[in-house]
Amino acid sequence: MPSIYSIVYQPQDQKYVERQAAFIRVPTQQARLIAGYGIEGDQKGGHDPLRQLNLISQEWLLTQQPKGYKTQPGQFGEQIILAGLAVESLEPGARLQLGNEAQIEIAKLRMPCERLQAAQGKSIEDLGPVGMLAKVIVGGQIRVGDQVTILEVMKA
Repeated sequence: MPSIYSIVYQPQDQKYVERQAAFIRVPTQQARLIAGYGIEGDQKGGHDPLRQLNLISQEWLLTQQPKGYKTQPGQFGEQIILAGLAVESLEPGARLQLGNEAQIEIAKLRMPCERLQAAQGKSIEDLGPVGMLAKVIVGGQIRVGDQVTILEVMKA
C-alpha cells in the first residue's frame, strides 16, 4: 500500500543567502496541507496554483543514488516523498488522498532546472522529470506513514 515516506518544508523564516547552495528543507513528522496553498508555514506555499507541492517517489530516488545524486529527503527540492507509488507515472488530473483528510491533484511533471543542478553539484542533463507538481484540493493533517490512496485517474 502506498504511503508517505517523508515530509519536508522550507520554514517562512529561513531564506536563502546563496541560491546555489543546497535546498533549505526541514523534516517534520506531520504537516497541515491547506487547500490552494500547500504546506502550512512553507515559504513556497501559495505562490503558484500548479506548484503547491513537489512530490517524488522513494523508489525513483533509490535509482538515482548509485548515479551519485544526493537522495536524502529534500535534496531534490521535493517536499513529500511517497513510497510504493510511481509518482512520475501519474497523469495530470489524477487525485490522491493523503492520510484521512487531505486530497491533492497532480498538476504536471516537474522538470529539473539550474537550481536543482546547483544543489546537486553535478549535471542533471540526462535526469528527465524529477517527480510531479501537485495542488492541494482538500486540506488536512498528514503524517509520515499515512496511507496514500489513488482516488481518481484522469487522462489529460
